[in-house]
Amino acid sequence: MFFNFKRAVKSFIYAFRGLKSVWKSEQNFRFHSITAILVLSLALILHIKRIDFIIIILLIGLVLILELVNTIFEKLIDILKPRIHEYSKEIKNISSAVVLLAAFVSVIIGIIIFCPYFEKIIF
Repeated sequence: MFFNFKRAVKSFIYAFRGLKSVWKSEQNFRFHSITAILVLSLALILHIKRIDFIIIILLIGLVLILELVNTIFEKLIDILKPRIHEYSKEIKNISSAVVLLAAFVSVIIGIIIFCPYFEKIIF
């Protein structure tokens, strides 16, 4: 069979369970998600250009995906804790830095995108 509907539904259920788990356990994922909702709301209110909206969605997706990958690294390292290597803390720090850098770059790009819209309102 080319497409197994039951299997596809199960895959989606597992994926949503993963999102629910990360939402419950990871404060940073909640922060980024709520910030994303606020930014998207602002973009809709300001009626930003389609290309700007697409860029914002891509950046939000990037930050959330990297936050999920960071969580995976942290949980994998926590599993290995009894045999913890000296680099495990450094790996956690670096994977967190990846998310931080992506968020920082996203904020800078967001400022560049939103500034002209705010200038229209203020001036």
